[in-house]
Amino acid sequence: GAYVLQVKATDADDPTYGNSARVVYSILQGQPYFSIDPKTGVIRTALPNMDREVKEQYQVLIQAKDMGGQLGGLAGTTTVNITLTDVNDNPPRFPKSIFHLKVPESSHVGSAIGRIRAVDPDFGKNAEIEYNIVPGDGGNLFDITTDENTQEGVIKLKKPLDFETKKAYTFKVEASNLHLDHRFHSVGPFKDTATVKINVLDMDEPPVFSKPVYTMEVYEDTPVGTIIGAVTAQDLDAGSSSVRYFIDWKNDVDSYFTIDATEGTIATNELLDRESTAQYNFSIIASKVSNPLLTSKVNVIINVLDVNEFPPEISVPYETSVCENAKPGQVIQTVTAADKDLSPAGQKFSFRLSAEASNKPNFTVHDYRNNTAGIETRRNGYSRRQQELYFLPVVIEDSSYPVQSSTNTMTIRVCRCDPDGTILSCNVEAIFLPVGLSTGALIAILLCIVILLVIVVLYVALRRQKKKNTLMTSKEDIRDNVIHYDDEGGGEEDTQAFDIGALRNPKVIEDNKIRRDIKPDTLRFLRHRPPVEDNTDIKDFINQRLQENDVDPTAPPYDSLATYAYEGNGSVAESLSSIDSLTTEADQDYDYLSDWGPRFKILADMFGEEESYNPDKVT
Repeated sequence: GAYVLQVKATDADDPTYGNSARVVYSILQGQPYFSIDPKTGVIRTALPNMDREVKEQYQVLIQAKDMGGQLGGLAGTTTVNITLTDVNDNPPRFPKSIFHLKVPESSHVGSAIGRIRAVDPDFGKNAEIEYNIVPGDGGNLFDITTDENTQEGVIKLKKPLDFETKKAYTFKVEASNLHLDHRFHSVGPFKDTATVKINVLDMDEPPVFSKPVYTMEVYEDTPVGTIIGAVTAQDLDAGSSSVRYFIDWKNDVDSYFTIDATEGTIATNELLDRESTAQYNFSIIASKVSNPLLTSKVNVIINVLDVNEFPPEISVPYETSVCENAKPGQVIQTVTAADKDLSPAGQKFSFRLSAEASNKPNFTVHDYRNNTAGIETRRNGYSRRQQELYFLPVVIEDSSYPVQSSTNTMTIRVCRCDPDGTILSCNVEAIFLPVGLSTGALIAILLCIVILLVIVVLYVALRRQKKKNTLMTSKEDIRDNVIHYDDEGGGEEDTQAFDIGALRNPKVIEDNKIRRDIKPDTLRFLRHRPPVEDNTDIKDFINQRLQENDVDPTAPPYDSLATYAYEGNGSVAESLSSIDSLTTEADQDYDYLSDWGPRFKILADMFGEEESYNPDKVT
C-alpha cells in the first residue's frame, strides 16, 4: 500500500456526452508487486517488505480505457519503470562466530596481523560497517580499523608480543552500521559480534638486557683492570642459548674499558682522568651463541668521580702594587683561588699567611670566607728607596678529601701615588711586568742584538776582502809562481773569467834573464822580445814563447820544468803523467821518441831498442 507514483491519461471525447471521456486505469503487467487505483491512477506497492537485494527494478504496464460509446471502450497503454531505493534495513552479520589467527611474536608494533569481515546486504553507505574490540582481554594489545574499500576489519598490533610471556589471546569484535535509519529501529539491533582467537608463534629472538640503560661510577686514577660493573642479557626463547658480550667500538674513547665476553663484567683498560673526560658513553652488544646474527644493544654510561689530587692556586695576577702613602688596613688586592680538580658543589677555599710571614709587620691576608681574600697593609707608608719589592707567601687550602694546600708568593711593588691613590710612576721593571718582561729579559734581548750587529759587521768585512784582486806580488819568474783563484772558470776557451795579467810578470819578461834551471856552456846573446799586449789571448802568448825557444839555436837540449796554464791539443806523446804508466819499465814502448825530432834523438836512442844504442857514439 505504499505510494509509488500517479499516472494520468487524457481523452479527446466530449466529457458531457455519455461516458466516452471517462477513463479507467488497470495494470496489465506488474502484478502482484504493484496495484493501481482505477479512478485516480495512483500506483501503490501490493506486497509488504519488498527487498531491493532480491530485485531492484520492475516494469509495470498500465492501461487507460474509456467507458464506452458507439465504438465501444477504447484503451491506451504506457510502461512505468520502477526502481527500488535501498534503505538501511539490514544489520551486518559475521559469516562465522569465531576467527582464528596465528601471529609470530616478532611482529612489529603497528603492523596488520589479520582481517575479519561482516556481511551487510545493503548498498552504498547503508553497507558501511564499523568494527570495535569489545573491552576485555585484547583491548590493550590489539586494535581494529575498517578497510574502506573492502569493508573488512583489519586487526593491528599495539604492543609487542612475547611467546614466553603469553602464548594466546581471545577477544570479541563488534560490527555495526555507521548510518542507521530510525524507521527500522524496530527491526532489531543493527550490529553483530564474533570471537577472535590469536595464537602467538614462537620465534628465535635476540637476547634481552635486564635494564634499558646501565649507569656506573668509577674514581679517576683507578688501577687498570679494576671491575666497575656488569651488564646482563638473557635468551628468553624456549631453547635458551648462551650469550656473548662485546663493546660496540666507534672511537678511541671506547678503548678505555674492556668487557668479559662471558660474564659481562666491565673493567678499566687505561687510567682515567676526570679533568680530561668526566663521563664516558658507549654501547654493549649481546649476541646468542646459537645464532650470532641475533643481537641486542644497550647503552652504558660511566661517570668518573673526582679525586682531590691538585692543590688550589691563586688566580692571576700574582703581582700587585702598593702606594708609598698607603694607610694601615688598606686593601690593595683581592685574590681568588683556582683548582685544577673539578670542584664539587660547596667547595670552600681558605686563605692565610705562611708561618714565616705572619711575624712581619708589612702585609696581612684577610679571608672573607667566600672563596676570596684581601691583601691588606699593616704599616703607615712605604719607601721605594728602602725596599722596592715585597714577597708575600699566601697559603691556600681546599675543603675536599684529602685536603690539598699550596703556598703562593705574591710580588708587591712600591709605587709613587697621588693623594687619591692613583699610581704616578713605578720603576722600569714595573712598566714591563704586564707584558711579561723582566729586567733580565731586557738585558738578554739587548745582548743578542749587539752580537747580531757584530756578526753582520764581520760578514761585510770578509765579503769586501774577497772582492780584492789577488794579483802576483812576487818578483820571481812567472813559472815559479802558483796563483790561487776562488772563482770557478768557464773552461779552456774562456779568457774573460780571469785576469791574464796574473799569468805573466812583465818585469821578468823585459829583463830577459838567463835561465836558472840549467848551466849553459856558453853565453847567449839576449834577444829583444816584443812586449805582450794586454788583450793577448793566453794561448797565443804560450805559442809565441814556444816558437821562440824552438828556433833558438843556443837553447840547451836539457830537460827543464816549464809550467803552462794552458793545455794544448794534438800532442803526439799525449800525457806525460806517470799515473797511467805500465807496471814495469820493460813493458813500456819508447819508439814514439823517434818522431819528436832531432832534439830528442839522443833520448830516443837511450830508451829505444838496446841493440841500437851505442854509448861511444854519444857526444
